[in-house]
Amino acid sequence: MKVILETDRLLLREYVEEDAEAFFKLNSDPEVLRFVPDKRLLNVEHARKILIDHPIADYRKYGFGRCACILKSTGEQIGFAGLKYLEELGEVDVAYRLMPVYWGQGLATEAAVASVRFGFAHLSLKQIIGLVMSENIASVRVLEKAGLRYVETVTFWGHTFSKFVIQSSSS
Repeated sequence: MKVILETDRLLLREYVEEDAEAFFKLNSDPEVLRFVPDKRLLNVEHARKILIDHPIADYRKYGFGRCACILKSTGEQIGFAGLKYLEELGEVDVAYRLMPVYWGQGLATEAAVASVRFGFAHLSLKQIIGLVMSENIASVRVLEKAGLRYVETVTFWGHTFSKFVIQSSSS
């Protein structure tokens, strides 16, 4: 398992197939899915297929992708975070998704800030975007704390999102 980055409280590491159970738990929680366009995962096998077809495939194709988010103090997988290349937009998106019990502790912000820094420092990205449903106030705040600024409203995957952007300071 390849650790991509570490913060004070978190490890972000590449997903492996064995993460399917935790990934299923996260992506079948109605509270977690309230503000995301993804459909609820059906079972652990479905979760495994999504992991193989998306983050695990992204590592091979682009050299990066969403990561399992591990709480260092307990070793527990509490969600995901990181960057993803969105082919449909030709942009790299930062995102985070945590189990509700971990909301409101600054963990999403910690993961988002580290992911943005990683994108600029290690991937030499010029720009990173964040897509969020405008009614998801907590997620909007996380993007703002990570330095992203609102630029426009976009429709994508049949949903309306607020698009936030941050530019590399070296560009």
